[in-house]
Amino acid sequence: MPEQPLIRLVDVHKRFGANEVLRGVGFDVPKGDVVCVIGPSGSGKSTLLRCINALVPIEQGSIRVDGREVNDPKLDKLALRRKVGMVFQQYNLFPHRTALQNVMMAPIHVLKQERVEVEARARRLIAKVRLEGKEDAFPGELSGGQQQRTAIARSLAMNPDVMLFDEVTAALDPETVKEVLVTIRELAEEGMTCVIVTHEMGFAREVADHIYFTDRGVIVEHGAPREFFAEARDPRTRQFLSQIL
Repeated sequence: MPEQPLIRLVDVHKRFGANEVLRGVGFDVPKGDVVCVIGPSGSGKSTLLRCINALVPIEQGSIRVDGREVNDPKLDKLALRRKVGMVFQQYNLFPHRTALQNVMMAPIHVLKQERVEVEARARRLIAKVRLEGKEDAFPGELSGGQQQRTAIARSLAMNPDVMLFDEVTAALDPETVKEVLVTIRELAEEGMTCVIVTHEMGFAREVADHIYFTDRGVIVEHGAPREFFAEARDPRTRQFLSQIL
């Protein structure tokens, strides 16, 4: 029997008032895979990630993470968010805490882990995202790209099974985009399961195992990067790609 996907979405619907943002979205994310979700603004991509992480509830359908139904009223959301790390477009770092303190906070306060252990791991993670020497810097002293990499280290500190990245380079200067994408690429190469909402097509082509193109709340087309970019069939996909490639 094939292994269950780490994430499975079936017929997911989400509305905000009269606006139906997701209209029957479904796909699987196998363990260790990198899935990129692309599409025009307002096509439901960020909402999709928030639904996977139980930040917003869904009206209909099913989202399972490691076999557990995210929409179950009895779900322990904290337990889910330990498994599912999320990095947002805004870095959401605590401004009065150093980079090291930001990375250490959740394992100490949420997981109740020993400070000495947590600090050793936090220092390793800061090195992993190439910020050695910045441990004692406050967010205001870091560039946007450095803040975003601190946010990635902070998510990794919870030892998640999957990482969700929501337009994490959208607010960055072009020269700092690359350092963040390199960090994500290394995670993917190490086998971290990732779902990435991005406008960076070259990056999507390089790291994704599978690409989903969404428009107006539905998945229009999907495929492996090589076929997707070379042989997109749907006119909406072709138009979108022609505007950004």
